[in-house]
Amino acid sequence: MGSLCNTYFENENVSLKDYYSENIYTWCTNCGNYGIAAATKRALVAENIVPKDTFMCFDIGCNGNGSDKIGGYRLHGLHGRVIPVATGAALANRKMTVIASGGDGATLSEGIGHLVHAIRSNYNITFLMHNNCNYGLTTGQASASTRPGIPMNSSPDGTTADTMNFMNFVLSLGASFAARTFSGNVDQMTEVIRAGIRHIGFSVVEILQNCPTYNKDTTHEWYQNRVYDTIELNDFDNTNLDSALNISKDMSERIATGILYVNPNSVPFDQRLENRKGYTTELVDEVKSYNNVSQELFSRFV
Repeated sequence: MGSLCNTYFENENVSLKDYYSENIYTWCTNCGNYGIAAATKRALVAENIVPKDTFMCFDIGCNGNGSDKIGGYRLHGLHGRVIPVATGAALANRKMTVIASGGDGATLSEGIGHLVHAIRSNYNITFLMHNNCNYGLTTGQASASTRPGIPMNSSPDGTTADTMNFMNFVLSLGASFAARTFSGNVDQMTEVIRAGIRHIGFSVVEILQNCPTYNKDTTHEWYQNRVYDTIELNDFDNTNLDSALNISKDMSERIATGILYVNPNSVPFDQRLENRKGYTTELVDEVKSYNNVSQELFSRFV
C-alpha cells in the first residue's frame, strides 16, 4: 500500500482538526467504526482535501451514527439509499470529493439494486461498505453476509441461507475499483481509502469490521488471525480481474485485503455522456433561479 506519509495530522491546507466534531461518539466499546472514522479523516487530510470540498453520505445503521462526528458537508440518508444520494451530488458538482458509507444489511438487501447500477454506470464516488455481518443498529439480526449456522437475535438456531461474498459479487459485476480492508488496520484502511478517492470511477471499499455486541462469531481476533495484504504476494496483479475474482473467494481461512482490482482504463459515467462533451461548467452552476416568474406565467400552471 505504500509507506505512511507525515501529512495525516497536518498538511499544507488541511489538518485533522479541520474535520473535528464536538459531538460524542455513540458506538459500542471496541466497535470497528472508531478505526474507520479515523482512517477516513486521515485519508482526506493526506489527500489535502479540505472539508468544504468534501461531501459524505451515510446510510441508516451504525455507520450512520458517524454522520455528525466529522467536519464537512454531510447527509444522513434513508436505509439502503445512500448510493443514489451520493451519485446525485457527484454528478451535480464533480469538484466535490464524494464518499458514501453503508452497512452490509442495507447494501445487500434493499440497496443492492443501487449498488449494481452504480457499478455498471461507474459513477465517480467512493463507497465504503461497513461489513460487520449483521444488522447491528437493530440489535443483531442476521444479514446476507452472516455466516451460516451462526445464532443471531432473530435466528437463534442459526441462519439457513447461504452467505453472500460481497467482494466476489462486486468483482463479478466488473467494478472498476475494488478493495477490501480490515477495521483493525487503520494504516491499511487509510491507504485503501486514499486510493479509492484518487480512482476515477466507482470505488468500492469493503471494510471487514467486528461488532463486539451482537456478532460473537467474526470477532476482531477472528479477522486478525486470517487477513493478509496482497502486497505480500509477489505474483499478484491487481489489474487482472480473473486474479482478483479468484483471490476474493476465501472468506474463512486466508482473507485477502488491499486493492484487489483496479481498471486502469476506467471511464466514469459523466465522461461517457455525448451531450455533456465540451461543457466546462458543473451542473450545479447551470441551475437558474425562477423567483421572478410573472404571475401571468405562473397562473398557466395552476
